[in-house]
Amino acid sequence: MRSLAGLGRLYPREGTVISGPLNGVRIIEFDAIGPSPYACMMLADNGADVIRIGRVGGSPAEDILDVSKDILSRSRRVVRLDLKTPHGVERARELARTADAIVEGLRPGVMEKLGLGPDVLLAEQPKLIYARMTGWGQSGPYAAEAGHDINYIALAGTLHALGREGEKPTPPINLVGDFGGGGMLLAFGIVSAILNARATGMGQVIDCSMLDGSASLMSMIWSLRAAGQWRDVRGVNLLDTGSHFYDTYETSDGKYVAIGSVEPQFYRKLLDGIGITDPAFDSQMRSASWPELKVRLTEIFKTRTRAEWCEALEYRNACFAPVLSMAEAPHHPHNIERGVFVEVDGVVQPGPAPRYSRTPNATPRMMKRNQDDTDDVFGGL
Repeated sequence: MRSLAGLGRLYPREGTVISGPLNGVRIIEFDAIGPSPYACMMLADNGADVIRIGRVGGSPAEDILDVSKDILSRSRRVVRLDLKTPHGVERARELARTADAIVEGLRPGVMEKLGLGPDVLLAEQPKLIYARMTGWGQSGPYAAEAGHDINYIALAGTLHALGREGEKPTPPINLVGDFGGGGMLLAFGIVSAILNARATGMGQVIDCSMLDGSASLMSMIWSLRAAGQWRDVRGVNLLDTGSHFYDTYETSDGKYVAIGSVEPQFYRKLLDGIGITDPAFDSQMRSASWPELKVRLTEIFKTRTRAEWCEALEYRNACFAPVLSMAEAPHHPHNIERGVFVEVDGVVQPGPAPRYSRTPNATPRMMKRNQDDTDDVFGGL
């Protein structure tokens, strides 16, 4: 593993234990796409032994993407089982009996039909955490319906808030449902439940839905709404591009910069760095002035290149950053210094996060094409 200019802060300090804080935790992952692989990537990055039960002849992830380039599949061992046969099901149960948690991302009822539902596996391993990842949840009128990220965040009231004034809602790729509200909450829930199981000796089922998670991610906005500080209209509020001091602006070379100068002391730094002395900008929180001031800033930022604005506004506590493309981000000095991005087997990717002082995460490993660790895994049980 390397960044394009070295690992920087990813190098562990002398005397550290190099394994990740979840060393000793075993996760059995039933192959799926999207949020559950991301949760398992996080667990594997942080030291857990994640064993993926893959399909004989290929998995959903392998159908969509060359698995040797699939970052979500990194740092796993793979067991190939045919779960449509009694032998395959029995081997999966054998693995589950050795696990702290199992993760499945299938529609409600599918695991029960396979003979691998929570009643079966918890009876054999009472401390097991049975983590279920779905879009709508295990219950409710929509539970059996097909869907994707965009549908779940729509029903949660989250998608309605995303976009500019007068324009239709804009999906934030699939970051909110699949990964923030789905995979990340699933990983958090698994670790929380494992801690409880180790304290009580009792496992449980986790019902993690992207609907619930994407609603949870909006908690701060619901707080602002309750306080009368958020209108249920896109693009007119403090943090949704309504204000002139929280938005992106195009520069003279067709690139962009991001401004987030919410606090008055940082707002003043922004105005000073730009060279604005017009008293019209002094009433920062007067929302009626925001549209006019945004037009003014739009014109100002188009007078210089992105690099020139970086020279004027970086390192001034003005809440400023250049908007970098995926091609540019790994080469920024800050990202290089911290090792934010790494290269593994020729694939540039985000490095493991977060950082630990005593148990730093190990080097990620990319999955190999047709990887099969079945003999190794069962030989070590």
